[in-house]
Amino acid sequence: MPKMTIDGIEIEVPAGITVLQACEMAGKEIPRFCYHERLSVAGNCRMCLVEQEKAPKPIASCAMPVADNMVIKTDTPLVRKARQGVMEFLLINHPLDCPICDQGGECDLQDQAMAYGHHSSRYKEAKRAVTDKDFGPIVKTEMTRCIQCTRCIRFATEIAGVETLGATGRGEHMEVTTYVEKTINSELSGNLVDLCPVGALTSKPYAFIARPWELRKTESIDVMDAVGSAVRLDSRGREVLRILPRVNDDVNEEWLADKSRYAVDGLRRQRLDRPYLRIDGKLKPVGWPEALDAIAKRVIGLPGSRLAAIAGDFADAEAMFALKDLMTALGSPNLDCRQEGAALDPKARASWLFNSTIAGIEKADAILIVGSNPRWEAPVLNARIRKRYLKGGLKVGVIGPKLDLTYPYQHLGQTADVLGQVASGAHAFADVLKSAKAPMLILGQGALRGAEGAAVLGLARKLADSCNVVREDWNGFNVLQTAASRVGGMEIGFVPQANGRDVAGILEGTARGEIEVVYLLGADEIDMTKLGKAFVIYQGHHGDAGAHRADVILPAAAFTEKSGIYVSTEGRAQITEAAIVPLGEAREDWAILRALSEKLGRTLPYDSLDQLRRALFKAAPNLQQLGVAVPAKWERFGASGAVTALAFHLPIANYYMTDPISRASETMAKCTDAFVAPMTGTGTHG
Repeated sequence: MPKMTIDGIEIEVPAGITVLQACEMAGKEIPRFCYHERLSVAGNCRMCLVEQEKAPKPIASCAMPVADNMVIKTDTPLVRKARQGVMEFLLINHPLDCPICDQGGECDLQDQAMAYGHHSSRYKEAKRAVTDKDFGPIVKTEMTRCIQCTRCIRFATEIAGVETLGATGRGEHMEVTTYVEKTINSELSGNLVDLCPVGALTSKPYAFIARPWELRKTESIDVMDAVGSAVRLDSRGREVLRILPRVNDDVNEEWLADKSRYAVDGLRRQRLDRPYLRIDGKLKPVGWPEALDAIAKRVIGLPGSRLAAIAGDFADAEAMFALKDLMTALGSPNLDCRQEGAALDPKARASWLFNSTIAGIEKADAILIVGSNPRWEAPVLNARIRKRYLKGGLKVGVIGPKLDLTYPYQHLGQTADVLGQVASGAHAFADVLKSAKAPMLILGQGALRGAEGAAVLGLARKLADSCNVVREDWNGFNVLQTAASRVGGMEIGFVPQANGRDVAGILEGTARGEIEVVYLLGADEIDMTKLGKAFVIYQGHHGDAGAHRADVILPAAAFTEKSGIYVSTEGRAQITEAAIVPLGEAREDWAILRALSEKLGRTLPYDSLDQLRRALFKAAPNLQQLGVAVPAKWERFGASGAVTALAFHLPIANYYMTDPISRASETMAKCTDAFVAPMTGTGTHG
């Protein structure tokens, strides 16, 4: 390891890092605009200049690799003068519109101008102006403010894999643009706003809404997909105004998907803020006692076999645990958390987890994706696959529809029988997996739904055994979930009990009149027309499909309004924190179920969230290891039946509208019109 001296301090640093990184290891702050640790080095802003002994002029520390016996000085008169000169040049054409700029208060240019800039400007000529660009409904542009750091270009090209941004012109006429005028069609485009060190790229939905010092910041977890990205909720009063990513290298690094970030306006639209009861065919607002009494009147005395419960995509582990306890007390075995009907094996934990972990993608050298579109189902996870591809030596195969995944792949086919060919070794891609050091299989929900789902799961397990995907030091068998609640529900056993019905069986039972009461815990993605004449209780936070069908509506808190445990697709239990109080008369899910249990004469044995969690951790110990992806034991699962040449159908047809929150979001509707409608010929506004 090279030894170097930084401002008189001797330090030993890893070989291959830059001088800028070495200075930070020594505790020295180096200003920068173009440099970002997750992007390639550009070296074009020159703000990070430092003095190197024996060098004829200051060096750009972001682009200079360390060397043995190097002597660096970060705070000399030469360095200060150089940085002042750079800052003076950057401000030549920068407009002084800080009072109306959304970046004000969290702007790198503001901060560094104060710390490293000159006290006055000598520039008297007219400033240049640049035409704004239309990047779509998410990113607002004010390109006159651009300092041409090229962070946005490098992110779009390297991380997002959408090579639409670039620089045209030279010198005074250089502009960051999309070459041919077009929007930025990427599920990660919101990260451009975070990366921009000035106010050139800001959030269009958040424009002129608030200043950063007005906001209350709450660290939480994203639940819009099953990745479990670390986020920060910024709220003012009783409203969450924006959602930003937090750094978590094991999960989302520092990126966040657009739906997770911009569906926030859906949290305040179409909300359920009071109980409702269907009277004379119409839903009418009532008080809590009246709503609970109506449920008790229908449920008390009913055999357990005529009761059923389905958990939705946003249900937290505590709510599902409480509902399971209540249904068990009522004698009902009819439970399920798999709205889409995926053939996950409740007895084998490895059959529903992303076993290699998301960070483990970077170790893989061969990946087979089956029945999944990771770009829409988990954009941050897909970016990790692209990151691994950019390192080189990765071979990707896809069984399913042809897609633009932002990295090259070999399309093996669209049908389930192709998976059987790979598993038996008859397909050439089987040799790719067998010869790989760390082969990986990513099995999507599109492969596990339908009549052949269990057989496909069995084939996938056979492939894992025959193609070296699972061994003592590596488990590359991965199931990519799409719902934040799914793994938590499987962990606590919110699945059919002995002689119980799954979702398909419940719907069949209601159609035949064999099930009279159905409890929907935020379940909106099932076919409501199949519920027949059943008495439907809907507990949720949005007036979506479930609420429209319900006979009783119990208003619940959204994920931004409660503390709840969610388990990611890789089996990592994490807790959301309440940023604001629940809307109107809405209550936390577990509290609603506790109150209902008392009305039904089956009082649940916990009076607080802490008591409930103690019972939950006793029943599901894996959930107690917060923040840890608990590995699963490899065992037998899946069915052994044959599969046909049936094409896989992906679970997501429109990335921007997949759940009650995103369907209520005006921003997501605009994204649908801008990005999805041109491809499908449909739109949200006719």
